[in-house]
Amino acid sequence: MTVDYRVRLRFSSESQDAATHTNLSAVRLDGRALWIAGDETATIERLIADDPAKPTEFGDETRFRLADFVALPGADADEEADIEGLTRSGRFLWAVGSHSLRRKQIKDRHEGPKALRRLGRVEGQANRQILVRLPIADVDGVPTPVREIESGGQRHRAAALSGRDDLRRLLQDDEHIGPFLPIPGKDNGLDIEGIAVRDDRIYLGLRGPVLRGWAFVLELRPYVTPDDPGRLRLHRFDDGRLYRKHVLDLDGLGVRDLCPAGDDLLILAGPTMDLDGPVRIYRWHDACRAEIPTIVRHDQITRELEITYGEGDDHAEGLSLIGTDRVLVVYDSPARHRLTPDGAVIADVLRLP
Repeated sequence: MTVDYRVRLRFSSESQDAATHTNLSAVRLDGRALWIAGDETATIERLIADDPAKPTEFGDETRFRLADFVALPGADADEEADIEGLTRSGRFLWAVGSHSLRRKQIKDRHEGPKALRRLGRVEGQANRQILVRLPIADVDGVPTPVREIESGGQRHRAAALSGRDDLRRLLQDDEHIGPFLPIPGKDNGLDIEGIAVRDDRIYLGLRGPVLRGWAFVLELRPYVTPDDPGRLRLHRFDDGRLYRKHVLDLDGLGVRDLCPAGDDLLILAGPTMDLDGPVRIYRWHDACRAEIPTIVRHDQITRELEITYGEGDDHAEGLSLIGTDRVLVVYDSPARHRLTPDGAVIADVLRLP
C-alpha cells in the first residue's frame, strides 16, 4: 500500500473521553462534511474539512445523538448502537448498526473458572439492531441532520426500520444466514459492517457469516407510508422476500465497508474473525445494475488495493471516496503513530488504480 497523503481527524474532548477517536467504524465524505462514527456510542459525528478541494484536516466536530431523531429499541437511549456503516444519498444520511451478538472477552485479570464463564457469556444489545434514515438540511452551508424537512412538496421525517421488518427477525429462517444468528459477530455470526445506497436500493455488507469463503451483501428496498412516516418498511422483491442476497468471492474475507462508485461498489474486506489482515479493497463492477440475486465471481470483481495492517492494531474499518480516484481509509484501534498529542487521529488517503 502506498499512501498518497494523510489527513488529521480532530475530535472534541467529549469524543476523546468516549474513545470514539480510537474506535472508528464508519466514515463518509459529504462535501465539506465528514460523517464518522465509532462502535462504542449511539452518536454520529460530523467533522468539517479545512479545504474541500484537497482536505488535510477535518475538525470543528459536532455530535448528534441518534435518540434525538428516532426512537431507539434499547431501554437506554445512550447504550452503544455499534454503528458500522454510514452513507449519504439524496436528502438523507443513512446509518446501520452491526445487528450482532457479542461474546465477553477474557481480560488480563481474569483466571480459571471466571475467565471461562466470561468466554461463555453471549449477549445482545437492542440498539445494535438499527437501520436509520436521517433527513439532511443545509444549515449555513453545512449538511445537518434534522427531524423533518420539506422537499418537493413533501415532508420527510427521520425514520427507522423496526417492527415486523426487523432484520434479525427477517433472517431467522434464511437457509444461509439464519443458523448463524445465535453466534456472536466475531465468531462468524451475523455482523453488518457496511452500507451503500443507490436510488431506492440499500446494500448491506456482512462481515459474517462467510460460508466456504463466500461473503454476503444484502439488498433492501425501504420506503415509508404517509400514515407512519417515522417507520421504514421494506418492499418485496419478485421472489416475495423482503431482501435479496448476493454472494461474493472475496478470497475468504468478509465485508468491512461498502462505498458506491458510480454503478460499482467499492468493498473494504478483511477477516471475519478477530484476526489481523489481510485487508483489501475490491471493486464489484456494475453491482448497482444487478437485477437478480447474483453469484459474484472474480470476473466481476477486481482487487484494487492491499491495505497495511498492524499486529493487534490499525484495523481498517471504513472507506469513502475522495473525488473519483482516491479513497479515505480510517482505522479502528489505531497504531500509536496515528495518535497526535492534541487528540487527533491520522487517516490515510490512497489513490485507486
